[in-house]
Amino acid sequence: MKDKLTPISVVIITKNEEKNIVSCLESVSGWADEIIVVDDESTDETLSLAKRFSSKVFSRKMDIEGAHRNWAYAQAENDWVLSLDADERVTEELKNEIDKALSNPTDYNGFTIPRKNFIGKHWIKSSGWYPSPQLKLFRKDKFKYEEAAVHPKAFMSDPCGHLKSDIIHYSYKNIEDFINKLNKQTTLEAQKWYNQAKPMRLGHFLWRSFDRFMRSFFGKKGFKGGFWGFVVAFCAGLYQFLSYLKYREIVRNKGV
Repeated sequence: MKDKLTPISVVIITKNEEKNIVSCLESVSGWADEIIVVDDESTDETLSLAKRFSSKVFSRKMDIEGAHRNWAYAQAENDWVLSLDADERVTEELKNEIDKALSNPTDYNGFTIPRKNFIGKHWIKSSGWYPSPQLKLFRKDKFKYEEAAVHPKAFMSDPCGHLKSDIIHYSYKNIEDFINKLNKQTTLEAQKWYNQAKPMRLGHFLWRSFDRFMRSFFGKKGFKGGFWGFVVAFCAGLYQFLSYLKYREIVRNKGV
């Protein structure tokens, strides 16, 4: 392990990630000062594989994503945390840039990191998917996730720095995986809308579906990505519409 002025804890969230976890851990092993894995009751070999790399492997059921992530970061011994998912990889260029950024005391409370997102073997460069900087490196006492079940927002007090080297993100194994995750996320989104007790109207969400497609395909230049740019834009609009259909079903089943 390299000596650092500022030690870093890498925190990884997992759920049935036996096909990803080893490559993720290998990308930070020998570089991170501490590796923490918080596993959402996997039924595959994720836990046993993770224990080959770290003694700090926890099993904890994810109830609310934001709360789950906040709990995971609180387990870190070091002030600085690099947050990863099992389908992400840290490049040598990024590790060197982080070392340089933290080689001296800094006023920044965190840093955004660009991600190269993939569907299968296809790097999605358009539609706002790249560089799509994410707040992944932060002081744990200055950072917190919204305690929401789907797409929780990240909150951190300024100032924030911005790194240039990429995290590699194998977002989806293939189209089937992409659609499966879209289905799961829209179910959670619909439940979130219902819990907010704010009526959702069909006309509004038809417009939102159209607006999301247009913003992705034209505003974020998805058209430059050809077929894959269209797929991403279409699914951005479909996300809104499916969420609304599932929301209506919840309302009907609850008898509201």
